[in-house]
Amino acid sequence: MTIQRLEHFINGVTSPPASGAYVEGFNPASGAVISHVARGTANDVDAAVAAAKAALPAWRDMRPIARGRILTEMARAIRAHADELAAIERRETGKAVAQARGEIEGVALYFEFYGGLATALQGEQINLGNGYHSYTRREPYGVIAAILPWNAPLNQAARACSPALAAGNTVIAKPSEATSGSVLELARIAVQECGLPKGVFNVVTGLGKEVGEPLVAHRDVRKVAFTGSVRAGREVGRVAAERILPLTLELGGKSPDIVFADADLTLAAPGVVRGFLMNAGQVCLAGTRILVERSIHDTLVNMLAESMRTMRAGSGDAEIGPMTTRGQYEKVQEYYEIARAEGATAMIGGALPDPHGLDGGWYVSPTLYAGVTNHMRIAREEIFGPVACVIPFATEAEAIEIANDTEYGLGAGLWTRDLARAHRVAAQLDAGQIYVNEYLAGGVETPLGGYKSSGYGREKGLEALHHYTHVKCVTIKL
Repeated sequence: MTIQRLEHFINGVTSPPASGAYVEGFNPASGAVISHVARGTANDVDAAVAAAKAALPAWRDMRPIARGRILTEMARAIRAHADELAAIERRETGKAVAQARGEIEGVALYFEFYGGLATALQGEQINLGNGYHSYTRREPYGVIAAILPWNAPLNQAARACSPALAAGNTVIAKPSEATSGSVLELARIAVQECGLPKGVFNVVTGLGKEVGEPLVAHRDVRKVAFTGSVRAGREVGRVAAERILPLTLELGGKSPDIVFADADLTLAAPGVVRGFLMNAGQVCLAGTRILVERSIHDTLVNMLAESMRTMRAGSGDAEIGPMTTRGQYEKVQEYYEIARAEGATAMIGGALPDPHGLDGGWYVSPTLYAGVTNHMRIAREEIFGPVACVIPFATEAEAIEIANDTEYGLGAGLWTRDLARAHRVAAQLDAGQIYVNEYLAGGVETPLGGYKSSGYGREKGLEALHHYTHVKCVTIKL
């Protein structure tokens, strides 16, 4: 493969790093170097913030319907460039062809959705009685920093940036150094083809400590949206706390997927498998704790293992793509050893696949463990790979207790034919989104966020627009 040079996108133009330094980017399907990515510093952050701050007044004061037209045009352009954007994503993440194309369509939907909602931010009148006129305004924060993960780079960028832009903020995106190409290309398309004013959407690449931390600490950044690990989220939170800086944090999960005995197992089995194998398990919402009622435990475990048996690792149209980073590849292998030490039984997987035909890529096996209790590390720690564990339960109350016995609270699923049970259990699960008789359902319209250590704030849906604005109250004595 040709080795590309990827540089910042600041104030509408490609910008080399102030330091002159670069980091290597890799193709996870082969382990080969495919890019040299600008290694940003605080100087690059200063330049991007200055551009975003200068562009803010005109963008903020633009008529909302005009902002919406630009975002809608971005959606059209994303669809027009879908093949090349998907190719960049596949090259940097190893995603399957269909998944990469599906995620690009999701990116277009975000800009289309928020383009249409740009006029929806309205204040309200407050009745204080005779002699006063009081009302509220929803106003953008200003310069927003969006610090992005590597598992779905462009989709996550769209999820954070499109509502921020629709609300009248300007944005600096910091993609993972492992997956910067598609976000840079989106910024170029937005400015050069869609009429987005220069400085409204900037991209600074590099390492978290060298770019992410200066972004959070910068005095002119007024809000941060961060998606990533709990560890990194705590670091962001510590820096932000010193500045009293508002945050949206999405920090992963260890989500339960509960299967009751009355569920339709012909639907539940493939749905549960999809719930933890999507994107080779590199999904924060993945349903990796499969809670199964004892009377159907053995039956469902056998069905899950059998459906996974024919899945193959590889690139292109293979069911299981590679781990996107070498670090994640090594982490999953560590959990294979942890599971053995804890006495879990690998019903399928639990070791690396046969390397024949895998071209040296960072592939791991789809893995299902039985004989697991909720106190084991494999049941409590986010592995972020195609690995799930099955935990039996006896009663509805026990299922809810096990499901909630975690530091996380991002998602949860349940499978049942009993409508009353579906509502009853959903109300008692400590998670930001609940899926019933499906997993990872929903769209750009549905708000997403976590409970507990999975974070706070909400992205997606109308709710996200509110999280990218603050409220001003004006009271006038008449």
